[in-house]
Amino acid sequence: MQHLVSPVGIVRSCFKEKFAIPRQPHLAPAARGVLELLPPFNQGEAVQGLEQVSHVWLLFLFHQALEDKPRLKVRPPRLGGNQSVGVFSTRATHRPNGIGQSVVRLDKVEPGRLHLSGIDLLDGTPVLDIKPYVPYADCVSDAHNAMADAAPQLIPVEWHGDALSSAHQHAQRLNEPLVELIEQCLAQDPRPAYQQPEPERRYGARFWDLDVHWHYPELGRIRVLDVQMASRD
Repeated sequence: MQHLVSPVGIVRSCFKEKFAIPRQPHLAPAARGVLELLPPFNQGEAVQGLEQVSHVWLLFLFHQALEDKPRLKVRPPRLGGNQSVGVFSTRATHRPNGIGQSVVRLDKVEPGRLHLSGIDLLDGTPVLDIKPYVPYADCVSDAHNAMADAAPQLIPVEWHGDALSSAHQHAQRLNEPLVELIEQCLAQDPRPAYQQPEPERRYGARFWDLDVHWHYPELGRIRVLDVQMASRD
């Protein structure tokens, strides 16, 4: 039996590409975006009462990782990207139906628009459903996961002087916590764990309308090199 589903909304996110997106929600509280609801859910009736909720579950599609052939095993980044485990034991993006879920903070409710933070969603992500987070039911005090028993260890992020100055200027222009966003995302070390980067190798990712570049002056330390307007593709 097959079922057809349609998005209820589209996320407009600070993350314009997959690289450097946090691997779980809430790891970067400064990551913000807006869920734009689609008809008929862009009416005020659809979100009435949601202002009483601090967090919501989003069920969404990994729209840039959809596959015709299901994978039975995947290589999750948490295990270094070189160890295979069953797909259902991970939250890897390569899923049987391409469905993901995230709990995110609901900052503001407007007819047709939900303002979110702590997101881990790529810009343009289709959202299939929205459900209120219910603390007494959704928080399991004795839950455990031996494969992912704690948040990833953070690494220090430092700035080249001009890069930090530029980030502050763009933060004012965007009215967004840009410096915090960059630091929170890079501190989780977005590179594949199996890579041993040389100090001269530059990495880059796009946040909002900006290209951010960094390198590893030594393993376990990041230096942001520049923050500049993204080139038009």
